[in-house]
Amino acid sequence: MNKISQIPEKILIVEDDAALRALIEEECGDAGFEVQGAADADLAWKMVQRRLPDLIISDVRLPGHDGLWLLDRINELTEPPGFILMTAFGTVPQAVQALKQGANDFLTKPLDLDHLMICVQRTIENRRMRMDMLRYRKLLGDNGFHGIIGHSAVMRRLFASLKQVAKALGPVLITGESGTGKDLVAQAIHQESPRNNGPFIAVNCAAIPGELQESEFFGHAAGSFTGAETSRKGLFAEACDGTLFLDEIGDMPLRLQAKLLRILEDGLVRPIGVNHETHFNVRVIAATNHDLEERVAAGLFREDLYFRLETFMLHVPPLRERDDDIDLLIARFMKVLSAQMDRNVSAVSGAALKLLHEYPFPGNVRELRNAIERAVAFCNGTEIKPDCLPKRIRKHRYTQRHDDPLLFSTFSTEEEFLTLDQMANKYTSFVLERLNGNKRRAAQLLDISRATLYRRLGVDSSGALNSRTVKK
Repeated sequence: MNKISQIPEKILIVEDDAALRALIEEECGDAGFEVQGAADADLAWKMVQRRLPDLIISDVRLPGHDGLWLLDRINELTEPPGFILMTAFGTVPQAVQALKQGANDFLTKPLDLDHLMICVQRTIENRRMRMDMLRYRKLLGDNGFHGIIGHSAVMRRLFASLKQVAKALGPVLITGESGTGKDLVAQAIHQESPRNNGPFIAVNCAAIPGELQESEFFGHAAGSFTGAETSRKGLFAEACDGTLFLDEIGDMPLRLQAKLLRILEDGLVRPIGVNHETHFNVRVIAATNHDLEERVAAGLFREDLYFRLETFMLHVPPLRERDDDIDLLIARFMKVLSAQMDRNVSAVSGAALKLLHEYPFPGNVRELRNAIERAVAFCNGTEIKPDCLPKRIRKHRYTQRHDDPLLFSTFSTEEEFLTLDQMANKYTSFVLERLNGNKRRAAQLLDISRATLYRRLGVDSSGALNSRTVKK
């Protein structure tokens, strides 16, 4: 999966004609690539061994070893770059042989630089897709840290802190937005702790009815209140010698908070209707998406309980702060959900991936998983495309870039409206002006050919294009 990035691909030009090499380097540089040059195959091979490029453009006839020799060396690499061969003496058999040896394209001189750049873009994109698939295979084998997927710097710091906290004895407070995976972090703490052979009991504090909360947590004796026909152990008793995970602790009633604080201090629990206390060896892990300091200030959470819980505090970062992990998560969810649905979805198109990277995911990892679940379900082939994604993700980029009240505010009457052609021509002129007349870059940003660009500008494209034919 190609992560959306501003890092340019690297191109190595191997050509003994210094003037032609400089011209090709300039063209590739203007197109946004990082470019290096070499005058012969031996120097090029040394450069490749020091730093692997994404694409090599090489003449066939070179001093010493030729371009086909270099192609053979490149094919020995585990992840070879793309390779385009050029020659002034091209024949059909020679072209066929070059393609059989692994060249991506075979161009004859004199070069048409526009055609060369089309071949460059196509070869770069093909290699990117090939590398995507290799990366997919690696990603799909990554089970993460106790099921938590993430290699980003913030997640590595979280894992390191988690391991330290797991060895301690006191309660833990996990904070983070909804959908970040606080429950997985709690389970990982339990698995990393000396209590991992004991029970892990999880409860959502906000989901237990108020009248049942005390009984649910601490247990009760039979007949201790109306409806208590049998005794109940309670969650603390069930979690003895293990871990009790209290999710959404910010929603726990104040009266229950006081009892929880005492249990955290001395471990003593008194079930309802029982006149003695019992000690239970339980480690409490609490989690919340609330700001507990604000709830303390509002009188909704006990300050002393907050101070007791914050001794060991872990914050789970939102997905927008761990962009490096999005590809990992997409790959994992796609694999798991495809297997569950008996589907063969194994890739994400570049356009769909760009949408996923640009969307902020306010619902975090949970929302991303739901989006991939929908995409896998609606995918008609093996590749997730934009129309498989939820509507809110597809429309986000348009809304962000075009929902601007000033964009068309100058049009107040029908007479002022422009045709689409007029608007296209005006926008083309605007982009070209902002790029200081760089027609190549303007054509790239507008996603049109330079012939179309010249036509919109009212320029005869034939002369301009013909003048770009380069001979050796």
